[in-house]
Amino acid sequence: MAEVLRAIRSFARRVESGTPPGRDRALDALRGLAILGVVLGHWLVTALVADGGTLRVESPLGHLPELTPVSWVFQTLSVFFLVGGYVAARGHAAARARGESHRRWIGARLRRLFRPVAPLLGVWLVAAGVMLACGVPWQSLHTLGKLVLSPLWFLLVLAALTAATPLVARVHPLWPFAVVLHVDLLRFGFDGPDALGRLNLPAGWLVPYCLGALLARRGPLARRAAWALLLGGAAVTGLLVAFAGYPGSMVGVPGAPVSNLNPPTLAAVTFGLAQCGGAILLLDPLRRLLRRPVAWAAVALLNLCAMTVFLWHQTAMIAVTAGGLLAARSLGHGPPTGLGTVPDGYAWVLARLGWLPLFVCALLVCGAAFHVHERTTRRPARRARAARRATDSRPDSRTGSRPDARTEVRHA
Repeated sequence: MAEVLRAIRSFARRVESGTPPGRDRALDALRGLAILGVVLGHWLVTALVADGGTLRVESPLGHLPELTPVSWVFQTLSVFFLVGGYVAARGHAAARARGESHRRWIGARLRRLFRPVAPLLGVWLVAAGVMLACGVPWQSLHTLGKLVLSPLWFLLVLAALTAATPLVARVHPLWPFAVVLHVDLLRFGFDGPDALGRLNLPAGWLVPYCLGALLARRGPLARRAAWALLLGGAAVTGLLVAFAGYPGSMVGVPGAPVSNLNPPTLAAVTFGLAQCGGAILLLDPLRRLLRRPVAWAAVALLNLCAMTVFLWHQTAMIAVTAGGLLAARSLGHGPPTGLGTVPDGYAWVLARLGWLPLFVCALLVCGAAFHVHERTTRRPARRARAARRATDSRPDSRTGSRPDARTEVRHA
């Protein structure tokens, strides 16, 4: 145990020495919390049900509506877009200051965003071919493919907003908020076409994204304003759910007539603003916590593989579910509770909580295999390489050791 603790402290010191002095660690913590919220939310509210030789997706929220508050805790995408807007606006401003073109900056950002997608698509193309050859029903393959590919909508929206950063970085968040308000008014108040809701897909996520860009441009939000976002957003969301007919769940529920998430509704946006207010209030406590090297090392490690975790978490759940179903069938048993059964009771919830450690183990395997595709592969100029080698050859002024380039963390 002592050796393990020493190794952890040594790793934490290397991460600490490789972290740029001006880095805002709290932003990385918020990004990590947002990613973990999405992953745990999917694992807890998504059930693959084995039914007559095929697989379909159900949600415990459809059978146990009293669990709806779970979706309030784990729907954290607004926080991710808040951080994304802040980091993109600052990164674009820095690129302009050093004379980098919009095209080059956008290209570098998009390459980093989509590079981890290629292995996911490659693995699942091969897996789909193998499953079809083995006689897996098309319906089951469609269900699995939808689960795996559904997170990509998030990357497409984030990529579009990133590419539009030079245009939207100075847009006040009230403008996209007004779009969402009017679209919902036409859809739900005047029986407008459902297709109109597609306008909310960019507009709904532009609200936290533009809020982040606004903070990057004007500086920190006052605590009073952050509390107003938190309390005001929560109050408006409650009124919309209680009196305007919006669903209480902040995630999609199979079979529900309206989803707050696809496309984002006014309730989802006001709830997201409440989350953004809470996130802003957490910045100072997080900064104090992350002065501790071990805490910062954990956050930095998660951020180094954030996209890999996000892209592969559904695959990890599918792998454990498939393994459990095959093992149960070989023993002549039915589907294990919490994996292939209908999520219609608290026994399923307790069983699913028990399966979470296996989901984590499967995700760690995926991360070990594919996180390398998330690394930056830029080729610096010869002079820059020489300067870096010269810098690395000098002892660090704070620790007396050489900084480890592998542990240097950069804003995603």
